[in-house]
This record gives sequence, structure tokens and C-alpha cells, in this order.
Amino acid sequence: MKLSRYGQGIAKGMALTFKYFFTKPITTQYPEEKLQTSKRIRGNELVWVPYKCTGCATCAKYCLQGNIEIVTNGQTPDGRYAVEKFEVDIARCIMCGLCVESCPFDALYMGMSYELAAYQRGDLVLSKEKNTIGEDKQPSAYFRPNLEKVRPAQTLLIERPKYGL
Repeated sequence: MKLSRYGQGIAKGMALTFKYFFTKPITTQYPEEKLQTSKRIRGNELVWVPYKCTGCATCAKYCLQGNIEIVTNGQTPDGRYAVEKFEVDIARCIMCGLCVESCPFDALYMGMSYELAAYQRGDLVLSKEKNTIGEDKQPSAYFRPNLEKVRPAQTLLIERPKYGL
């Protein structure tokens, strides 16, 4: 056994430790600071635009799991159906996006949210008030390329300026 190799592994390990000891950490403190996700994220919510919806229920027909329930109440004078009930069971949804792709009037979008959690399964059935577009509901650019210009840039760790991307 050569004495010149004795402690070489420890020295390499300590050199690497000291290298990262003096660099700025890239940790994100999650609840207070959030990173922007991809512009085309298929988040765990659907965003519904009621003034564009005609109540045709095409989205419900294309849903593989049968998670979308639409109840309409007759036709309005402008040829649309009055949507009384628009519910989505997010607990069973596989976020495939077929409902968004099938909507002929661009009334349904995938959402940007990724924090939908609940203690009870029944709380994951979203009514039309919880699905309606608003300040807390931001539509994703999934299958809607015209929204890519207005969505914020992605801020994942690999895209930080330190890495030159």
C-alpha cells in the first residue's frame, strides 16, 4: 500500500465540499416562493369560460373517464344552451387534455395550477363556480398557442442564469 494515496479520497471530497460552500444556493423556499411552470402545463384543474360555452357537451363526450357532467336548461335566444351545472371530478381525471382539444368554441382550458389537494375526495369535484376563469384561475397554453405570448416564462432550476440557459 502506497502512502501517497492515503487520504486522497478525503481530500477530493473536501475540495468538492469547499467548492460548493462558497457558491450561492439555488434552493427555492416553496410556500413563500414559487417557480413558474411550463407555459403548456397540463395542471390539475380545468378553466372554463362561461361566456364562450354553448353547452354542447362535446368535452363531456370526449372525456375518457366520464368526469365531466354538464346539465343544460333549454336554448337561449342566441342559439346556446343555458348551462346550469358544469362539474369536473378532478380526483378521477387523468389530465389527458382531450376535453380541451375537443371544445369547438375554446371555452375550456387546462389550468396552470399544480397545488390542488384536499383531505376528502368529494372536495375534488369542482363545480362551475370553482372552474370559472378568474384571477385565481389562469389558463395554460396547452393546445392554445395564442396564449404562449401572455404566459410568463418558465423559471425552473435548469433555466436560471447561472447555468447559461
